[in-house]
Amino acid sequence: MSIESVKEELEKDLKNINSLEQLNDLKIKYLSKKGLITELNSEIKNISNDKKKEFGQKVNELKNTFNNFYEEKKNEYEEELLNKKLANEAIDISLPATKVVTGAPNMLEKLIEEVEEVFMSMGYDVVDGPEIELDKYNFEMLNIPKGHPARDAQDTFYIEGEEILLRSQTSPVQVRTMLKGKGKEPIRVICPGKTYRRDDDDATHSHQFMQIEGLLVDKNISLSDLKGTIDIAAKKIFGPETETRFHPSYYQFTEPSVEGDISCFNCHGKGCHICKNTGWITVIGAGVVHPKVLSMSGYDPNEWSGFAFGFGADRLAMLKYGIDDCRALYNTDLRELKNFDRKEMEWND
Repeated sequence: MSIESVKEELEKDLKNINSLEQLNDLKIKYLSKKGLITELNSEIKNISNDKKKEFGQKVNELKNTFNNFYEEKKNEYEEELLNKKLANEAIDISLPATKVVTGAPNMLEKLIEEVEEVFMSMGYDVVDGPEIELDKYNFEMLNIPKGHPARDAQDTFYIEGEEILLRSQTSPVQVRTMLKGKGKEPIRVICPGKTYRRDDDDATHSHQFMQIEGLLVDKNISLSDLKGTIDIAAKKIFGPETETRFHPSYYQFTEPSVEGDISCFNCHGKGCHICKNTGWITVIGAGVVHPKVLSMSGYDPNEWSGFAFGFGADRLAMLKYGIDDCRALYNTDLRELKNFDRKEMEWND
């Protein structure tokens, strides 16, 4: 078949196109693997060398003519079909939209992130460590030797003998951080993470809970630096009117040791069910790092000093959001979690 005959046939066919379906059929007829224009391309091998260029140009012109017509008509027919569809289908914009159920941030994770942001703004790094820990880091290097009664109080999950265990606190992360400092670098870190202790699962206890501990080691650090740090953090987390106070306590890894209270963020000191009518809530254990802990981690206690603090993130979240069952913190029911959107929280006595 010659170029002229294909061109004449194409011109006739183009005049008879009335729909998108006919247009697509025409494309198959001319440009498919066995289409008429495609077959003309395959004939070029039989053309003499001096006429191949001219032949190829004419085939390309024919192909371009068809493609231009096809694109123009295709857009025309598709627009026509769309207009018909819009004319026949009505959208009632007064109908209520379909409600899409979205996830809600877990209140425990939200609290931890808030605490992290507060301490990062004061120059602290957020560090983490293994949950399966060595006795050496979990107890011994925190001034809790084997046989010490404090080990019984923590009811540890031992995995292999008495050397490998699930960490009962995030303090081992502080020890590992001090060892990396090699007694030469100041440290300012917080260590949020999961901890494990043998305990019954009920409304106020769990065998697995979240702790957030902090450590600062530098030159000439005192208890007053700890008090100022906790005071700033409490005001940022619970509001600028929040007050703090310390009272004596005892921990093996700090000397002196204290417990930290904050003024009740619900009743502002007047007395309510959250603070048990005292106006104060104990939220933190802290103290100046014990000289033995510093020396075991490579820091000369005559040159370096520091403070450490820690609190249970679960308990803090329960207090802040008025939750009386710690198991709600790990609930995946969106109907319940959405009630703890911080923007909608309202405290009630």
